[in-house]
Amino acid sequence: MGTVSTNDLKTGMALDLDGQLVQVLEFQHVKPGKGGAFVRTKLKNVRTGAVVDRTFRAAEKVGHAFIEKREQQFLYKDGSGYTFMDNKSYEQVTVPTEDMGDAVNYLTDGMTISVMTYNDEIVGTDLPAIVELEVTETEPGLKGDRVAGARKPATLETGLELQVPLFVNQGERIKVDTRTGEYQTRA
Repeated sequence: MGTVSTNDLKTGMALDLDGQLVQVLEFQHVKPGKGGAFVRTKLKNVRTGAVVDRTFRAAEKVGHAFIEKREQQFLYKDGSGYTFMDNKSYEQVTVPTEDMGDAVNYLTDGMTISVMTYNDEIVGTDLPAIVELEVTETEPGLKGDRVAGARKPATLETGLELQVPLFVNQGERIKVDTRTGEYQTRA
């Protein structure tokens, strides 16, 4: 682990502060009329998801954490968690369900995602922005029922429930935004 000056912080950068792995969500360099400059930040704890505001003196040194991203293919889910295979070394690793977060709503067999590791500890996943999933359960659409903006509930192959337009039927494949969890379009 190296150090980085608070003047060089960037959004998305990972830091090791007091043994806690955090990611910079926002930062603002402030130079008041009197007194020294400082950097106001919004940090997200990678392990717990807690967001905190923290202020640093300008040019203060903080620990820089190097998070490695590896392309891994999702193989299967069992009682111990989600099993992935490294695309280069073919090594398999199981991630506990509680460490997967919202990613479980979008994973399908064979999907390739980026798994983020820090000191050989899995700290998160990076999904594609849009995934294609099958609608397994929804009410049938009625001919002529085309009210603009009207929605109905649907259950997808991963168990995710979301609102879809009235014309989407069971068995169809749709595209879902993994950042917002919302329907985008038919596939």
